[in-house]
Amino acid sequence: MGEVRVQVKLCNVADLAAAAAGKLDPQSVRRIEANAMVDTGAVRSCIPQPLLDRLGIQPLDHMVVEYANGQKESVRLAYGVMFDILERRTSDDALVLGDEVLIGQTLLEKMDLIVDCTNRRLLPNPSHPDVAVNKLK
Repeated sequence: MGEVRVQVKLCNVADLAAAAAGKLDPQSVRRIEANAMVDTGAVRSCIPQPLLDRLGIQPLDHMVVEYANGQKESVRLAYGVMFDILERRTSDDALVLGDEVLIGQTLLEKMDLIVDCTNRRLLPNPSHPDVAVNKLK
């Protein structure tokens, strides 16, 4: 099995809300596009600080993470990121970590996306190809 990568559009949720309220020109909403690695072993998603700086998002909290080697560390947590993958959008927080965007399980579940390891790609859930469906059972 190889790496699964996907293009992701990231956006500042506060900017989107201000634009929707007529307080910010929609053209001024801060957005970026990045190539992201999908990591089914990670629960949370990660965004490097330089990309958050470009989005104008400052970390507001901390969270303890545990790495694959068992090491634990407190890392910063940023709120208010809109993720757009394969035309499916959701807002989420992100750990401020690493040098590339990492997509974790939380986003995959919220966006109803599945990983096709054989073909090294991300796909909409075949049971819901047109819209993300979240279970509330």
